[in-house]
Amino acid sequence: MTGAAGGIGGACARECAAQGARVVAVDINAEGLAETVRMISAAGGEARAVPTDVSDESSVAALAAEVMRVEGAVHALLNNAAIFYGKTVEETTVEEWNRQMAVNVGGIFLTSKYFLPHLRASRGAIVNMSSANAYFVEPSCAGYCATKAAIIGLTKAMAIDYGKDGVRVNCICPGYIDTGLAQAYFDVQADPAKARAEAGKLHALWRIGQPEEIARVAAFLASDEASFVTGTAIAADGGFSTGLPPK
Repeated sequence: MTGAAGGIGGACARECAAQGARVVAVDINAEGLAETVRMISAAGGEARAVPTDVSDESSVAALAAEVMRVEGAVHALLNNAAIFYGKTVEETTVEEWNRQMAVNVGGIFLTSKYFLPHLRASRGAIVNMSSANAYFVEPSCAGYCATKAAIIGLTKAMAIDYGKDGVRVNCICPGYIDTGLAQAYFDVQADPAKARAEAGKLHALWRIGQPEEIARVAAFLASDEASFVTGTAIAADGGFSTGLPPK
């Protein structure tokens, strides 16, 4: 489970552990990973941390080797790692563009590449984290929106390629969720507090979602309960994609 040091990824790790999964928590943030593992252990779950840079092939290859050495099998891969730059195309440096693509999309490519042989063996599942911003873009997040749209295409492509092997691949498109990534977007606006308040009103439920609400969807997609669900992008967005509700 990548991006597990906090936010949606941390919530997914805790939810899957609560449902009985043995969780391998992955992130470049070792300190945040340790806290996620501590919380899972305190709740009676099983988890361990493997710090990894998902944009680096050697790091991901080492992760896959370590997981198989210790666990012997893998049944689900949850790709959540992502970074955000609140900029237009002109404002974005080439380095920022490449880094965002390498983490948000490249990370899914690399982890899938190295874990798919083992997921075929277990007839397992991949869950990728996209965003409502794959469909409904907003100002000053060009690179982020591009990566999240790419994730949907990659998800569908993998679902077609590996469905015959019994591997299911889906993605989730959250709306605004109360995490550091969302706050990073608010912080680059002229009035961050106002931007946060207005963001809640973009959803039919008139509020920002909580990481735990997305985690429950992820756990479902990773489980056998979703045995006939593949190649889909599930909008867990509080009605964000229905259109703007009346104010």
